[in-house]
Amino acid sequence: MHGHDNVRKTELFDLHVKAGGKMVPFAGFWMPVQFESIAKEHERVRTKVGLFDVSHMGEVVFRGERALSVVQRITTNNVGTVMPGKAVYTPVCLPTGGIVDDMIFYKVSDTEWFVCVNASNKDKDYQWFLRQADGECEVLDLSDSYSQIAVQGPNAPELLSRVFGDSALSMKPFTFAKKDFKGTEVILATTGYTGEKGGEIYVPNAAAVALWLELTQEGESLGVGPIGLGARDSLRLEMKYCLYGNDIDDTTTPMEAGLSWTVKFDKGDFTGRDILVRQRDEGCSRQLVTFVVEGKGIARHGYPVLVDDRQVGHVTSGTLSPTLGIAVGMAYIDRPFDAPGTKILIDIKGMKKVEARVVQPPLLKR
Repeated sequence: MHGHDNVRKTELFDLHVKAGGKMVPFAGFWMPVQFESIAKEHERVRTKVGLFDVSHMGEVVFRGERALSVVQRITTNNVGTVMPGKAVYTPVCLPTGGIVDDMIFYKVSDTEWFVCVNASNKDKDYQWFLRQADGECEVLDLSDSYSQIAVQGPNAPELLSRVFGDSALSMKPFTFAKKDFKGTEVILATTGYTGEKGGEIYVPNAAAVALWLELTQEGESLGVGPIGLGARDSLRLEMKYCLYGNDIDDTTTPMEAGLSWTVKFDKGDFTGRDILVRQRDEGCSRQLVTFVVEGKGIARHGYPVLVDDRQVGHVTSGTLSPTLGIAVGMAYIDRPFDAPGTKILIDIKGMKKVEARVVQPPLLKR
């Protein structure tokens, strides 16, 4: 245990241990990497419904008369002019176009936004927000007050309606609403990281255990079960959802990462805009692609990608896709080798080179 003294426990830690969760330190918290097996948990989410403890994620609030101009200035997507009750996925960029983080902005009102940021970036993001806001509006870090539970899978809407009432069924994707859970106000959002139906619930810490137990009990007849970080990773990879620190970081831009749909050039000025305009007009020298491995082996983060014995890129994420039964991954590849259909080789630790092929994302067509 030495060296893990400052690793924190989420409110649900004891429940995970009791359920047989294999706990590992992740982003400063003890998190379950798996329960029964990654493949079984993955399949549960694709066919039934799974519960994820994502309490390690951070929550920040922007509030004040000038909040609109602040959030529009720091984001690439149009988070300002949407209706209240809407959730917007957006990168936040440096002046270089590199990504500080990718996150979801929830518009509460014209003067308030609730933001979910990545666990490993929480403190960095908060400091960036404070510097960018420069006193124009309040920026509050509420991460220590909230737990977060994701409910994902084809049976998730039914489970959410059992706990929060039928109104949960009529919520459109990427919206959110305040709900009552046994006298505690929670935020139910129809967002997720799996490509399945469902939602994510922001719950004050004191009610987290009760909510998890209720979801478990109400979901028993729907095939519910707890899901670890391992399956969370394989699920998002099948959908080509980026993982910060692997597929995107402060050296990659939204244009290179295939996130140009999150960059709204007509919304006015925002941090990083000039570089992104240039990449839009001139094209990027490399692109984040999805590939399937055709030889034997699993591609992992950092492995070189070769064409004709020349390195043309590197793997950012890779795993065995439980749904497809093949090894898949994502990689930055120099143009023109990023075109779907291109044959590439992946150098596995210098031991062997395995054949792979660039494909059109996402791997999984829902």
